[in-house]
Amino acid sequence: AFISHLIFVLQIPPRVPVTKITMAIVTFAELKALLHPHYLVNIILAALYIVLRLVQPFCSVLFLTDSCELDFREAEILTFLAVIVLFRTRKTGVTRLVPYISTACMYTKVANILLFFYNDPRMGVLYMVVCLVQMMVLPEPSFRGDDRVVYFNDTDMDEEIQRDKRVTWLVTFYAVWSPSCVNFAPVFSELAAKYTLDNLKFGKIDVTRFPKVAEEHHISTSTLTRQLPTVVMFK
Repeated sequence: AFISHLIFVLQIPPRVPVTKITMAIVTFAELKALLHPHYLVNIILAALYIVLRLVQPFCSVLFLTDSCELDFREAEILTFLAVIVLFRTRKTGVTRLVPYISTACMYTKVANILLFFYNDPRMGVLYMVVCLVQMMVLPEPSFRGDDRVVYFNDTDMDEEIQRDKRVTWLVTFYAVWSPSCVNFAPVFSELAAKYTLDNLKFGKIDVTRFPKVAEEHHISTSTLTRQLPTVVMFK
């Protein structure tokens, strides 16, 4: 049952029509999570261009125009953005509110950078700096649940795994800046809570803090990598 569950949560979602993918019921905990400063600032930054471009007096002052409307190129970029968000959330199987908002905000901010540069390179540079500061000062909160996952560092991981040969370890290599890792954290925690035994244990290691461990296991830590999170079984 455990192996079937693990394969289910790790597999790529099947190619089904978009109309068959529905959001799960929004819970109070998810709405409460959105009150975290990271998500609030993220939503504000994502909506910033539309607000400044369509609302007086911002559009007249910043864009030097009396017509607070999107031109063809701006509408084209925003339409392309909507397609990208739908495609990415469908491909990754996102059905919860917080991961969906996080993914949508990430791509919207990229589109906003292009839109600001399109109108005024100075505004584009300023917006990009603000986004970088937001990423450093208010990173996406990692999952903090009541789980049975052991958090390793670069010195105790091998020692703990080799201590008892009868124990099988499932270790997740993750990065705190990766949306995929953040989304996978509660799933891995649920698996640990449900299936931890004396001879089956779960662990995690942050490749941002301990990149040498990731390198030893041939896991890329680049910001463009598609290898995170990686789950390795040590038996």
